[in-house]
Amino acid sequence: MTAPDAPRLIDVHAHFVTKSYIRQARAAGHERPDGMPGWPAWSPAAHLDLMDRCGIGTAMLSLSSPGVHFGDDAAAGRLAREVNEESAQVVREHPGRFGLFASLPLPDVDGALAEIAYAFDTLGADGVVLETNTHGVYLGDAGLEPVFAELARRDAVVFLHPTSPVCWEQSALGRPRPMVEFIFDTARAVTDLLFAGTLERHPDLKVVVPHCGGALPVLADRVNGFMKLFMPDDQGAPDALAQLRRLHYDLAGTPFPRQVPALLSLVGPDRLLYGSDYCWTPPAAAEAHAASVDAAPVPASVSASASGEGVTWRSLTTANAQRLLPRLAR
Repeated sequence: MTAPDAPRLIDVHAHFVTKSYIRQARAAGHERPDGMPGWPAWSPAAHLDLMDRCGIGTAMLSLSSPGVHFGDDAAAGRLAREVNEESAQVVREHPGRFGLFASLPLPDVDGALAEIAYAFDTLGADGVVLETNTHGVYLGDAGLEPVFAELARRDAVVFLHPTSPVCWEQSALGRPRPMVEFIFDTARAVTDLLFAGTLERHPDLKVVVPHCGGALPVLADRVNGFMKLFMPDDQGAPDALAQLRRLHYDLAGTPFPRQVPALLSLVGPDRLLYGSDYCWTPPAAAEAHAASVDAAPVPASVSASASGEGVTWRSLTTANAQRLLPRLAR
């Protein structure tokens, strides 16, 4: 059990589903989404119960893979509006306990811009969730620049979420795609943003990368070297490492004992955020994950950089989330 005086976590990687969404996804062929055995159940009551057991104060709701775009722009726009309105209602009904990262009907740029305006101006969204690719259109695609420009103008939090690559039939080898494909598609999408110059054009974008950055911590130097080799000379020498250090990274998945040390070799501890991956992570596994975060020792170097004794991963990630999402600090 969580100590009564322990800080309450802010979960930036928390999901929801609705019966209508599952029905539409199944109709589009997603009976076993991303190779998983089936769809999870979700309700606000069950989520709150899990949060209370884990000592989670606030969970930022977002839609996971496969997202809202199943091939038709108009249908994707309607589905994005539907799930955003339903989750916004949950946020209103449980003040302080939930937040919203709104879904966008990418790669439909006009539809995405309309939904950004509605999500922020009408629903009061805290940010947006972007899948790493939609039907093979990755986030560095030049056509998506108006979306990133608008998100940067609004100083929006942009939560990235992995999905299956278009080549998963060959690359996944019949194994569950979230196990490996999600990790590498995360690295692929962020690398695409680096090479496209999106992160350099919009240095203040508040991007959250899931699962401890996926494969990025061990690939960062390699990506940086290739960027310096292949980017045009007249653009100067781009520094991928500096850009990656500006991003934020959640601890969903298996952060300890190996992923967090690798991530901290790339970024400072002020960039780490808590993530449960519930409801796609079952309750027992989500509780075990929270317990592992509480049990993991905090290196002295992290405590020193966090400016205080008694620093825990719980207190560190909560303070980081409150800086990223100032509404939650009030």
